[in-house]
Amino acid sequence: MSKPVDVGSLRVGGYMIVDGEPCRIVGITKSKPGKHGSAKARIVAIGLFDGAKKSIVKPVDANAEVPMIDKRAGQIFAVSPSGVQIMDLETYEYLDSPFPEEEELKTKLVSGVEIEYWRILGKVKIIRVK
Repeated sequence: MSKPVDVGSLRVGGYMIVDGEPCRIVGITKSKPGKHGSAKARIVAIGLFDGAKKSIVKPVDANAEVPMIDKRAGQIFAVSPSGVQIMDLETYEYLDSPFPEEEELKTKLVSGVEIEYWRILGKVKIIRVK
């Protein structure tokens, strides 16, 4: 799920969808309007799931998609070589998640540990261990 917002209202540290991938905004540069054109914004963002740096240029009055981030608490149920199985602490449903990229966070993932995870566009990302 996502919602449309004006490019001019985006801020550094916020989130937006670039090429179908949810990204965190790390830089925004705005140019002044010219004689025949509108003001443009150059946005640099890093993908939440792939870690790739992406850059786009859009008019300030154009629309951009912002992902709806569902921040939830869960508990590690099982750790397998391919990923982690999480039990949601509110709904008690089970879901599978890949290992996080951060090596420090990956070493803390053992069965029974409570975590915070985000659900974004149908994907799951482990953010931190509580």
